[in-house]
Amino acid sequence: MESESESERAGPTREDGPQPVRARGGETEGGAQPVRDGGGETEGGPQPGQNGGGQTEDDLQAGQNNRGQTEDDPQPGRGDDGRTRDSAQPVRGRGGGTEDNSRPVRGGGEAEGVLRVVLADDHPVVRTGLAALLESVRDGTPRVSVVGVASGGREAVRAAVTLRPHVVVMDIRMPDMNGIEATREIGRVAPAVAVLMLTMVEEDDSVFAAMRAGARGYVLKGAGQDEIVRAIRAVAAGEAIFGPGVARRVLGQLSRPLPQPDPCPALTPRERDVLTLIAAGTPNATVAARLGLSPKTVSNHMSAVLAKLGVADRTEAVAWARDAGLGPAVDP
Repeated sequence: MESESESERAGPTREDGPQPVRARGGETEGGAQPVRDGGGETEGGPQPGQNGGGQTEDDLQAGQNNRGQTEDDPQPGRGDDGRTRDSAQPVRGRGGGTEDNSRPVRGGGEAEGVLRVVLADDHPVVRTGLAALLESVRDGTPRVSVVGVASGGREAVRAAVTLRPHVVVMDIRMPDMNGIEATREIGRVAPAVAVLMLTMVEEDDSVFAAMRAGARGYVLKGAGQDEIVRAIRAVAAGEAIFGPGVARRVLGQLSRPLPQPDPCPALTPRERDVLTLIAAGTPNATVAARLGLSPKTVSNHMSAVLAKLGVADRTEAVAWARDAGLGPAVDP
């Protein structure tokens, strides 16, 4: 009985029931804690939902990491540095400009509805004035935009290749390469580029040389603003256009009868003269006097004519010449 009394006075031992575990500061970490092992972790495992840092996962924001950022519900595209990554920001190039703000491309392209034009003229005043005139036009479509200038034919060819305009407005008289040669070269290296001649030269030879070189239009520099703009739009659309004065020349040339082909290109000019007079019934002596030749030379020319025409005698030569239109027509 005495031993029992001593035991009761000593009070309950630690093994009789779980005691609150005290921290080094003497504060309890909580009642009814499980027994901890030597590493400070409970043998029964961590507290439900508690991570190694002492935080409960249930108490944290859903998916929140140790820096207070949520993992399941992050800010759109936000990384560890706090910057958004998937907010579709345009990619910027080396120069700081965005790479995804591309424009419709046509030869280095501008917006749809704009005609890209290069001006080729060796006079700076003409280039500047014409550029200002074209850029000032706001009526009608497509709008004309001057994207480059050239002071010579070679520069015009380079601009046609590098700038890829719709139209090159070309003068004829320029240094290093004239406008006709430059037009021919553009047709070879940049066939999609239309050329409009705008020049003071109005001779027929220059007009037709430009057309043969591939120019789609020919307008004189005295033309008004509306006429020049209309011509640029026309050649860009694949049409052929001429200023009023040039058009009259072209129509006049087309209305002329076509030259007859030479029936015997083997004849020399002197042999042709002899044959024409013989076909007209002119005697050899008269032929010699008219042409300032000796009768013997006339006979030699006639022998050559018979051989080249493949006829046997003078009578057949006269008939051939009249059929070819070299002598007077003979009534049947």
